[in-house]
Amino acid sequence: MKTFRQISVIAAILLLAFIAQAASAGTHTDKTKNNQQNLITIKGRVIDAESRAPLVFATVAVKESNVAIVTNIDGEFTLKVGDLSNSKSIEISFVGYKNKTIPLSELKENGSKNIIALEAAPIPIKEIIVKPLDPVSVVEKAINNIGKNYESVPNLMTAFYRETIRKNRTYCSIGEAVVEIFKAPYNTDLRFDGSKIYKGRKGTDVEKMDTVLFKLQGGPVSVLELDLAKNSESVLTMEAMQNYNYSLTGVVEIDGKPNYVIEFIQKPSVETPLFMGSLYIEMDSYAISEAEFGFNLSNKEAAQSIFIKKKPFGMKVIPEIASYRTKYRQQGGKWHFTYSRAEVKFKVSWAKKLFNTYYTTMSEIAVTDRTDQDVIKIPGKDKIKYNDVFSDKVTAFTDKEFWGDYNVIEPDQSIETAIRRLSRKLKFSDREGTK
Repeated sequence: MKTFRQISVIAAILLLAFIAQAASAGTHTDKTKNNQQNLITIKGRVIDAESRAPLVFATVAVKESNVAIVTNIDGEFTLKVGDLSNSKSIEISFVGYKNKTIPLSELKENGSKNIIALEAAPIPIKEIIVKPLDPVSVVEKAINNIGKNYESVPNLMTAFYRETIRKNRTYCSIGEAVVEIFKAPYNTDLRFDGSKIYKGRKGTDVEKMDTVLFKLQGGPVSVLELDLAKNSESVLTMEAMQNYNYSLTGVVEIDGKPNYVIEFIQKPSVETPLFMGSLYIEMDSYAISEAEFGFNLSNKEAAQSIFIKKKPFGMKVIPEIASYRTKYRQQGGKWHFTYSRAEVKFKVSWAKKLFNTYYTTMSEIAVTDRTDQDVIKIPGKDKIKYNDVFSDKVTAFTDKEFWGDYNVIEPDQSIETAIRRLSRKLKFSDREGTK
């Protein structure tokens, strides 16, 4: 069944659990050097104007270009801007808040002084909806308008990808890469995207993993599957809608425009584990601007069979949390994929062990630039495959001098500490590879 196939890809992010030693793989050599010059670095922190709390996953974009990044869980960002003759200001946006535009000339060199406070933009639902609105009809319109709202020509994107594995509260593995993405049009049946690693780095503390080594399969390819507007079989088709109940819970402002908030959950009569969450649908175009959703884990046994591909005898693995997020950005009358994140938490128990161990995996990808000019498909030999393990392949793309000039998601404090620890122990930036 088509829907179940995509559930296996999206929900699981194809997690592997098995007894093994860390493998080093990959033979591809990329000798292309980064030649970006004359960049300025902008650092800052985005917060709520009233509570002063950090705004997580806010979009920070150079208004006159396709360059953008998202804030981390501390609300922090680092944005590198190239052509200053065209780049005059940055724009910050977040769900339910008023957009804020700041000229680059007003930003301080000291990033700690660039505290950007966004004001909430409440939209009373009664002022927007004069008559009762059927949430099912809103979702149906969103489905019917996908071909019109999203890109009809291929795009080539540059993106930053990060994946981490945490055992209880300790980070055991961190991998990062700048990847190139071929984004196929949304309005054709041949909508297959492709990605390849451009530069990467990793660190893995095998001792912290004990005898169990979790590996994420698919890497950037799997997180790209969270693009629900393109990979719509599990949620956004007329057939899939028969499996869900929908409700309209509010209206919020995103990028200065009102969006319906439509919550969905699988019907009690549907036995196959599906998804539940919220769709943010822009009121004028009926474009899906964001989606926050999770996997329905009420049936633990059924969920386990989807998430775990391989595990040792005697191990019991129970999924505890599976949450996902996808964001789009409108430019030139079309909506473009900009960000996705997957976080999955498992409880691992052994028959003869008293205490349980919890493993949390996180994968996220942020598009930092894109173009629709001179777009060429990524050759098959360079593509990341669904069965590839990113942590095994990335070693071949290491370049310690590369990272200063590319936009990356600022690590939160706990990840930053783990990077320093793994750097000292395993020489995070100096592994063998392209120099």
